[in-house]
Amino acid sequence: MKKDNKKARGDISEDRAVKEILSKRCDNLSTIFDRAASAGRCPTGSGVSENCCRNCSMGPCIVTEKEAGICGATPGTVTAWNFARHVAAGASAGSGYAKEMAVLLGLVAEDKAPGFKIRDESKLKGFSSSIGIESGDKDIKEIAREVSEKVLSYSCRKSEASSMINAAPEKRRELWRLNDALPGDADSEIVKVMAGTGVGADQDPEHIMDQAVRCALSDGWGSSLMGITLRDILFGTPAAVRAKANLGMLKGDEVNLVVYGNEPALSEIILKFSEDNELLEYAKGRGAGGINVAGLCCAGNESLDGKGIHVIGNFLSQEAAVITGAVELMVSGNQCVMQSVAGLAEGYHTKLVTTWPGAKIAGALHIEFNYSNGEEFAKKIIRMAIDNYPKRKKDILIPDVSSDYVAGFSPEYIQHMLGGKFRGSLRPLNDAIIDGRIQGIAAIMGCNNVMHCHDKYYNYLAGELIRRDYLVVATGCAAIAMAKSGLMAPEAKKYAGDGLKSICEAVGMPPVLHMGSHEDNSNILAALSAMVQEGGLGEDISDLPVAAVAPEWMSEREISTGTCAAASGVYTIFSGEPIPVESSREVKDIMTSGWQKKYKGQLVYIKDVTEVLKRILNVTREKRSALKIDVKKERVLLDMEARRTIKDV
Repeated sequence: MKKDNKKARGDISEDRAVKEILSKRCDNLSTIFDRAASAGRCPTGSGVSENCCRNCSMGPCIVTEKEAGICGATPGTVTAWNFARHVAAGASAGSGYAKEMAVLLGLVAEDKAPGFKIRDESKLKGFSSSIGIESGDKDIKEIAREVSEKVLSYSCRKSEASSMINAAPEKRRELWRLNDALPGDADSEIVKVMAGTGVGADQDPEHIMDQAVRCALSDGWGSSLMGITLRDILFGTPAAVRAKANLGMLKGDEVNLVVYGNEPALSEIILKFSEDNELLEYAKGRGAGGINVAGLCCAGNESLDGKGIHVIGNFLSQEAAVITGAVELMVSGNQCVMQSVAGLAEGYHTKLVTTWPGAKIAGALHIEFNYSNGEEFAKKIIRMAIDNYPKRKKDILIPDVSSDYVAGFSPEYIQHMLGGKFRGSLRPLNDAIIDGRIQGIAAIMGCNNVMHCHDKYYNYLAGELIRRDYLVVATGCAAIAMAKSGLMAPEAKKYAGDGLKSICEAVGMPPVLHMGSHEDNSNILAALSAMVQEGGLGEDISDLPVAAVAPEWMSEREISTGTCAAASGVYTIFSGEPIPVESSREVKDIMTSGWQKKYKGQLVYIKDVTEVLKRILNVTREKRSALKIDVKKERVLLDMEARRTIKDV
């Protein structure tokens, strides 16, 4: 890119490290920010093709209220088709995740996965019971083998898969049952979506959207919930751990190896061998002071939980990481890796290695990772990174930008944090909401979208919400954005309102809780279900003063997650553009008033982030009013004389 085009980038990011890299090192490079400024748009002008149908070779047809498709398809039908296919694609990632974890668990049970072991036996026993496997006096590996087989057998067995929804409140399950929304296994629901949205198949928009809901529920309350449970069994259930975030955590005198791409087993085994004495000595022999494993995106989130490795950025930070010139090797799993990184790395000494059998990138080195060769693979990758260290150019640029934060707030840890190790409970949280110290809970999730200023919406919403005494929970790239801004450190309590601040001071927690990777959105739903079970805040998730928002969303994975949240009774907002249902008033009504009537939740698209904030506040206030807890109670400390005046009831 020419120097005189620098101004075209405009206000691209709130991340000081990314801005420093781009201003100093990108004169002749093309990054995602440059491409976004110059790229063309589809004929609809909105950046998406929600009213464009490409399902057959007669088109593509741009379908409008005035002009149907060649086959007669209306805007409602085409928009519903496209939306449902987004949901199916997103749900497929969750299904694949669960299968990978189940396969690994089975190999561990048979001692065929060197370097891996079962870390949380208690959770394994609890999960086995929930899916109908009695542990009794069985050996732990026998239980693991049966669990693995049971999870892998769910495909195409609807009656079996529905047992996973027992984590939802009883009233919620009954509502799904009444609306014929009880999901089967994810694979069969995905197939139904794809088959139903083909040429001449399902052409009733509401019916199409009903199937999209079942598909999303099979993901959020099925495969994703199973996947993260198996992940915790294998790698340990997360607990609070301090770390630092941003590009400043790259080391100038160490080998920098970056993991990303949502493959926890890959990150786990590399992290383990980065501390191997033989490899550390090998690094010293190449002139390096050590081996620094850092994370990007959700692989970074999963590696961080309970282990404390540093996360250097989220989705839009990956090119900047290469441009520092300080990264020896980037190793990826199966998601969120931009193809541009491979070409960009050629201009530096960085190597990009892809590992997942189903995902190769032209220009990257592909070395397939499988669980049986995990130890050998990890050593090979680390040695490759070490060998690359001497090739590093002298003019590396590592921004002196980093922030402290705390991660690892799994549902189990939150209960222990609030109630104590031996009497974990959500009672203190429910009571804080009831008495008004916490006004509500906002779940902020999602990836980055270059159509918005990088991280800006996340930081704005989180800051405004905690200032108003809302507890914020976050996952994925959203969580990394807030970690980089300092909102996930206990010291951030100074930004919170008096009520939330009092809770943070009492517990020692930050006002924004990092709950993990994108997959852990299912854990948020499970935690909300546990709050209902704790009592005092209604009988269903829809009764809670809770809202969810994806302010910088961009992927199909998020559409599946948002649909699941809405169908679970959560008021859910996707902010900014593009809006994948803008072409059809009919589909928009189905997702708002229609889903409100059926599921007591909505999925709405709002462009203006300030309006998003107003909507969150209004919805949660309405929930508090319905629960009759809308009057904030003052905390009164009584002296002994005042206590004597209180009569026994």
